[in-house]
Amino acid sequence: VPALATERRFAQRLRECLEEERLSDGRYQLQRLPGGRLALPVLEEKLSQLCLPPEMPCELVRIQDPVPSRAARRRTPAQRLRDELRRLLGASWSEQLERDVPHAWQRHGDLVLLSEDSFKAAPWERLGKGEQGPAPARRAARIPPISRDGVFAGSALWETVASALGARRVARRGRVMPDGLRTPSVTLLLGQHGWVEHVDNGIRWAGAAGCGWCGEGTALTISAGSSRYTFDVTKCMFSPGNITEKLRVASLPCSGEVVVDLYAGIGYFTLPFLVHAGAAFVHACEWNSHAVEALHRSLVLNGVRDRCHIHAGDSRQLQLRDVADRVNLGLIPSSQEGWPVACRVLKKDTGGVLHIHHNVETPPAPALPQSAVLLAEPGSAEAASPGREAQHPTEDSGEETLGARLRPEWQRWAEATATRIQGLLAELHGRPWRSSVLHVEAVKSYAPHVHHLVLDLECRPVLP
Repeated sequence: VPALATERRFAQRLRECLEEERLSDGRYQLQRLPGGRLALPVLEEKLSQLCLPPEMPCELVRIQDPVPSRAARRRTPAQRLRDELRRLLGASWSEQLERDVPHAWQRHGDLVLLSEDSFKAAPWERLGKGEQGPAPARRAARIPPISRDGVFAGSALWETVASALGARRVARRGRVMPDGLRTPSVTLLLGQHGWVEHVDNGIRWAGAAGCGWCGEGTALTISAGSSRYTFDVTKCMFSPGNITEKLRVASLPCSGEVVVDLYAGIGYFTLPFLVHAGAAFVHACEWNSHAVEALHRSLVLNGVRDRCHIHAGDSRQLQLRDVADRVNLGLIPSSQEGWPVACRVLKKDTGGVLHIHHNVETPPAPALPQSAVLLAEPGSAEAASPGREAQHPTEDSGEETLGARLRPEWQRWAEATATRIQGLLAELHGRPWRSSVLHVEAVKSYAPHVHHLVLDLECRPVLP
């Protein structure tokens, strides 16, 4: 870190001068040098602006092991990332680059997954494509390497990002590929592989929000019985927005039940059914080979491999019949193509419960009078603040949920789906069935005026 060294009697005056000219680097403490002099850290990118009175003797030195100031130790990870990048680039730092530094990211253990719009400006692209430099020497000297074409080596950029965020690996998301498998387009920027381990369902977070997108520090305590997922971020999708539904599934009374998970993925819901809800056995269907591998590893990791059979391939071709007490259809925007399969695998003599995922369009609600807003029930759609998703309805009372808390569009979708499923079951078995809406869960806002919902639908044959 560059600093100006001066005699102790000039230190206070020099500090005031540097602060007045905004040249002082407040991220680091001043440092005592041999001989009694003091070194005051300065911003490298502003050294060219340095103009001190001649009666203030000082010389430019470099502090090899700077000590963070008290204010710096209170920095958020986002602030620390910005400060470390500014230090890396020195005089090359600009407002354009600062605007492109991310304020949010996704964390999976020692891997940080950046959003697709992070570091996309042309200068960052050039920095990220630099040549590999000698890392040990670079760290010892605290000086970024220069490649033959005059730009910083790419590894220095991504090592700085990783260091600032307390990670060892860095990756950046791209757009999900339209290949029917929801294959992520993820570039590994630092590290040898993309396999990570993620823990939820039995976790307790301290600090900012979970493993989702966040710019603040988080602490993780793994409780007994947590679900542990392992997957390759470059090959498999992971949706932290589904955490509320995974927690809900984990609390369902599935003891002794056989469950069919038609769209298992890496085990989003398969693991909560097995690890927490007490399901006796799960048939997990998945057609993405990378997700199948991740699911197998996660089942082994959680010690439940013997209670799950993985059906690799298209779930529409599933040959199972008359086995399930419960079927999970966790596919959006619609799981409708899986409805006939769900009806076939449901036990024909006793029926069971279907958990049907769907994206439902919800036009913006008309403005309510002030009095109505004040009287709105906490947790209702009307009580949600502008731009925020309504609180998730509870499962205490199906009737109350449908009548008082569900938006009309959600209720119409639930009733239409129940009627359609009832018809499919009656046609399949040649006798009448009844279907009852137990609950409708709002998982998350998927897009403007579009909500990801889950319908819990009880289906039973009508006894003669």
